[in-house]
Amino acid sequence: MVKMAANEEKQQGHRAGIFKQKNKGHKHGKHRTKGEVERENKGRVSVTALTKKQRKEHKRMDRRHKANQLRRNKKDMVLTEKRRLGTRDGPPHLVVVMSLHAGVDAGAVTKLLRAEGAGGLMHQEQCISGVSDSFGLLLPRFKQRFTFLSLSTSDMHSLLDVAKIADSLVFVLDSTEGWDSYGDYCLSCLFAQGLPSHALVCQGVSDLPVKKRVESKRALSKITEIRFPDARLYPLDSEQDGTLLLRHLGTQRQRKLGFRSRRSHLLAQHVTFTPNSPAEGTGGGPTGLGTLCVSGYVRGRPLQVDRLVHISGHGDFQLSQIDAPPDPLPLILTTARTAKSGKEGDFDMLDGGEDEAPVRVLMKADPSRRESLQAEAEVDPMAGEQTWPTETEILEAEEARKNKRVMKVPKGTSDYQASWIVEDEENGEIDEESSEEDDDDDDMLDEAMDGGDEDNMSQDPGSEEEEEEEEEEEDEEEEVCATERTGVDERYDEHIDEAAEEEGLKRYREARSNEMFPDEVDTPLDVAARIRFQRYRGLKSFRSSPWDAMENLPLNFSRIFQFQSFERTRHRILAEAAAEEEGAMVGWYVTLHIIDVPSSVMESVQSGSPLMMVSLLPHEQKMSVMHLLVRRHPSNTEPIKSKEELVFHCGFRRFRASPIFSQHTSANKHKMERFLRPNAPTVVSVYAPITFPPAGVLLFKQKNDGIQDLVATGSLLSCNPQRVMLKRIVLSGHPLKINRRSAVVRYMFFNKEDIMWFKPVELRTKWGRRGHIKEALGTHGHMKCVFDNQMRSQDTLLMNLYKRVYPRWTYDPYVPMSLPWFKREVTVEMDDLDME
Repeated sequence: MVKMAANEEKQQGHRAGIFKQKNKGHKHGKHRTKGEVERENKGRVSVTALTKKQRKEHKRMDRRHKANQLRRNKKDMVLTEKRRLGTRDGPPHLVVVMSLHAGVDAGAVTKLLRAEGAGGLMHQEQCISGVSDSFGLLLPRFKQRFTFLSLSTSDMHSLLDVAKIADSLVFVLDSTEGWDSYGDYCLSCLFAQGLPSHALVCQGVSDLPVKKRVESKRALSKITEIRFPDARLYPLDSEQDGTLLLRHLGTQRQRKLGFRSRRSHLLAQHVTFTPNSPAEGTGGGPTGLGTLCVSGYVRGRPLQVDRLVHISGHGDFQLSQIDAPPDPLPLILTTARTAKSGKEGDFDMLDGGEDEAPVRVLMKADPSRRESLQAEAEVDPMAGEQTWPTETEILEAEEARKNKRVMKVPKGTSDYQASWIVEDEENGEIDEESSEEDDDDDDMLDEAMDGGDEDNMSQDPGSEEEEEEEEEEEDEEEEVCATERTGVDERYDEHIDEAAEEEGLKRYREARSNEMFPDEVDTPLDVAARIRFQRYRGLKSFRSSPWDAMENLPLNFSRIFQFQSFERTRHRILAEAAAEEEGAMVGWYVTLHIIDVPSSVMESVQSGSPLMMVSLLPHEQKMSVMHLLVRRHPSNTEPIKSKEELVFHCGFRRFRASPIFSQHTSANKHKMERFLRPNAPTVVSVYAPITFPPAGVLLFKQKNDGIQDLVATGSLLSCNPQRVMLKRIVLSGHPLKINRRSAVVRYMFFNKEDIMWFKPVELRTKWGRRGHIKEALGTHGHMKCVFDNQMRSQDTLLMNLYKRVYPRWTYDPYVPMSLPWFKREVTVEMDDLDME
């Protein structure tokens, strides 16, 4: 039987068990065969691989040639743009001459440049409307044409507006000091908004002796290298120097400014105003509307008739048509370059009068395609969650407002602010207490002085008569000096505004108090804290606690526009604007017919202000919440309070508005700043028309006498109405009894109900302890608090409360002419002040 079983096992074959040894295959270094690949894939088909030709990949040499072609095309584009400026195919080279020192005259520079010996041919006097010292200049030697204008630096707004579109700036310096304090102020404004190509000019150096001439140049170089490290100083004392300056201006490298290279802009050379007829329904009086015809050269980008135009300082308007009058400053080459002499041909100067060539209509606006002037969204009162009040409720509210007790409030206080008159009473109590303390100190000082006099008199009784005679003589001299001094003081006080002085003192004290005790407020005694601070809420963490950006929005937010993605829209619109090649091309001399323009625009031109306009990109006439990143200018030291009216220069726009300040952080919530901080970047939020960055920003503060000071400079940040800005208030309390981890605190609240209302809010101390309210003790505001560690006796308990804030809707596009800041100084004769 055993032999039969063994034979059957041999016939079936041996089967290896699970513990059979499996050795690795020999790595012969060859690839797998096709059969092995097919067996492993088991019928699965791989993705078809694309060849280099299908992937459109070029060879190395082809890629190198393509890069060289792109580099060459960019270089040719830059050279073409540079060579077009000032030539026959481009606009004239716009040069603005300004003096940076009160002792130099910019008119002397323009007089020397327009002389015949400089190589130019005068062709047009007063070519810029509103500017008396302006002229057109042709240079056949360089095949270029220039437009020169000299502006007074007293009107800072006009100076900044013209500098935004100027091709070159010529700064006239003093031969010894360079520039004065006001010249440095002008340079700060120009550098902040974007400085185009420039040249430094100095007169009077050749009149100095040879030895002092080198010293003067060396001293000026040290002064100018602070602002202009690589600039060259050009002396301008002869006509030959004028020729060298013109050659430098025509060949220097042009600095590209982003906010003007993406938009079409124009400087008015001829302006006419035609009032609307009464049949049009607008009234053609001096305060009515009319059609403004503005002639000038197109710069920047092609100008389209269906786009809106913005006149700096006056607002946005629509175009009806664009005409093509004759060029008033033509530059036409009549004869080609000769083979023998190799000299360039002659130039013919045409008068360009209207009698020689008729005015052609280039294009007319299409009402169906023309952009609308709608700046605000239509408000739907039924779109909100709350019901709209009835007429009866509105009448009852009006009667309640009329019957409301009239209270004396500070100037500029709104009705909403007047309702919190408790804070004013508290401030009055504090001022009274401080004044009483000052009076006590003065009394103590007088007593000490009286006691000291008595001691001195008792020391030498024999010399009383001599001292009395000396005192009488001194009193007579003091009376004479006092009468003389009184006249000087009266003349000095005539220029001082007492109301402005009191307002400045109040603001200075508020800024100092906010710096010493940030955001700390006192809990009112006669109003419950849960009512006084009912709009505030506590946050567990300012960084991570949620805050809905669409919660409890004000009514003004229904009037603004908002982008789903501002950055994506900006990239799309700027790309479309860069690819547009339709409309009036760059360099054409055109006449724009602007409709429904107020007569104040023409009055501004007649008063001597230059007129500048820019074509707006899509959506740039619509209102939204704009955020500007600025930094405080070192020259301004006065406290600038949030929601105070300021004058803005944002790109080509100039307007007045009341912004709010907030911290510049990367979080989703931003703390509001009550004052503009001096040494930190600050975000300024304001209701204003949409402007696509990049664009420079300047902030001015206008005083009652018309003087405007530079407050801050910066750039445009973004457009985002959902940016959450929170105002923080801090309630403080003081420990009465301290245990190991608990403490009894007082002076934060004054009744039990307020303690229970704010019980969920987390507490903190100035020394870093954190805790919460456990229970109220009694009914006079004492409470028991528990902390994470023992509290120090000298520590202070704090509670942070937050409320979302919004800017005020005070946008005004009309900004009048400003006065120079140096006129604010009161001039008093030095002989009157040198009295002893």
